[in-house]
Amino acid sequence: MRFKETGDIAAGRLSAEQLANQFADVAPPLSRDEALVAANRCYFCYDAPCINACPTGIDIPSFIRKIQTENLKGAATTILAANPLGGMCARVCPTEILCEGACVRNTQESQPVQIGALQRHATDWVYEQNVALFRRAPDTGRHIAVVGAGPAGLACAHKLALDGHRVTIYDARGKGGGLNEYGIAAYKTVNEFAQREIDWLLSVGGIDLKCGIALGKDVSLDQLRGDYDAVFLAIGLAGVNALGIEGDALAGVSSAVDFIETLRQTRDLASLPVGRRVVVIGGGNTAVDAAVQSRKLGAQSVAMVYRRGVESMSATWAEREFAQKNGVTIIEHARPVRVLATDGVVTGVLFEQTVIDEGRLKGTGDTFTVPADTVFKAIGQTLVSFGEGFELLATVGGKIEVDTHCATSLPGVWAGGDCAQTGMDLTVQAVEDGKCAAAAIDRALAESMPRAA
Repeated sequence: MRFKETGDIAAGRLSAEQLANQFADVAPPLSRDEALVAANRCYFCYDAPCINACPTGIDIPSFIRKIQTENLKGAATTILAANPLGGMCARVCPTEILCEGACVRNTQESQPVQIGALQRHATDWVYEQNVALFRRAPDTGRHIAVVGAGPAGLACAHKLALDGHRVTIYDARGKGGGLNEYGIAAYKTVNEFAQREIDWLLSVGGIDLKCGIALGKDVSLDQLRGDYDAVFLAIGLAGVNALGIEGDALAGVSSAVDFIETLRQTRDLASLPVGRRVVVIGGGNTAVDAAVQSRKLGAQSVAMVYRRGVESMSATWAEREFAQKNGVTIIEHARPVRVLATDGVVTGVLFEQTVIDEGRLKGTGDTFTVPADTVFKAIGQTLVSFGEGFELLATVGGKIEVDTHCATSLPGVWAGGDCAQTGMDLTVQAVEDGKCAAAAIDRALAESMPRAA
């Protein structure tokens, strides 16, 4: 982050013991007995709406039935065959609007089956025991480049490897994982889980992960197209939207994405500076994660401010409720006008009250100030160019344009995850994009030439 320690921005506000408690696993795993009780609540619906609500199409009743009979290997196989990052998705998926939101138990008791917790119960067993569930097909002699080791890239690589192709994953950062490693609140994924999941995923063989190699700097898209049989782009959205107001460049103003990444990679949380009064501008999951973690680091007051009403926030009702329970104040219908400062030190943010008039957001002219020494921007991310050849890709809505099979406008190039116009910006959707692209790549290669004997 760009700001430095001052009287109001300081490290060590809480003791190591307090921080350990604050950043402990927010949803501890179910015990054996708890899992059996939870599994016994499933109706095992014939036309299970929970399956349709899952972007990766996991057969949820099937894996829960296997947990019920204590067949964890079978349950995990069902999950991970449909979603190779099922462990992380069990931790971070907004199940309240997906599988659990569709659970028929909601109409009976207003309490769905704990699908996410049960999914974690089954998959954690796999990583803890290092169980190999899948075997690669014979080598096809094809070699595919995947750019980006986040959820979409990893899912694509895993499926391609199972089909017998060789895959090289390039990632600009020092570790794989993408959003799972760098962009999710620390209390959601503890004990280096993202790396343990990657280790299991790569153990299938045929996948070479090369970190520290950036597209557009160390390798070009044109080069990859020439050297490989196909290319899958899972590059995310590297740009951060600016506030576009006076004071945006002050030292106390920073990206929420950068803050979350810094926190996730900091071993000693007591060494991480945090302000006394924090304002987070935005209404998505990134804003929630930045706001809650600021509170957990010891900030005295944290406000999350959004220009529209809560009904328009991309953060789910469960995320908003969690933020409020952790002491975050949510302010609706307010847009930033100016970051206030004295002698270059942030003192607050001036906001204008807004209204929705005939579907359009309008300012009322009524302003108010929220005191702050730290401001985090969480108003969305943007696609950036990655050098030679990249400019030839067609884009739509600020993302790479793809068809229903994740194919781009460039022959031999597919794309998925947050960088592509495919649907929800969720980890589970990125996994589905990777699977979809892998299946399309496999078909395209099979049509172009016979498989190796």
